[in-house]
Amino acid sequence: MRRALVFSIILAGCVQLPPSPQDLRAKRFESVPDKAVIYLVRDVPDFSDRPATIALDDAATITTYPGTYYRWEVAPGVHRIAGFAGDSGVITLDTEPGKVYFVQQRLSLFLRWQQSYFYPVGEDYGRAVVMRSELIGGR
Repeated sequence: MRRALVFSIILAGCVQLPPSPQDLRAKRFESVPDKAVIYLVRDVPDFSDRPATIALDDAATITTYPGTYYRWEVAPGVHRIAGFAGDSGVITLDTEPGKVYFVQQRLSLFLRWQQSYFYPVGEDYGRAVVMRSELIGGR
């Protein structure tokens, strides 16, 4: 009986949960007429499995992990995505209304310091990576 219980617990840990409604909605890749949409995605595998806190325009912060993404709807204009608390990675995007942008994040670890590298990626690649990732805060 005890072995069956342990086996059931292990097996339950392997079951993947269905995507949340927010994740499904974000994966429609819908543009917003008067706003720009920015997807930040961190693929698996990454150079590091450590969490990385990221700031948008020095205000909104999120924490990324390998296999996660985030969707921001922002006013058109210049936006800065940057690492936080010692992570000096940064990218600046000049966005336009009604457009969707994809930025890939890679995290590198050197000794005790971590560094985010941000790369704008094409729509096809960006969508593919988002589709196999999970929305941050989507549950």
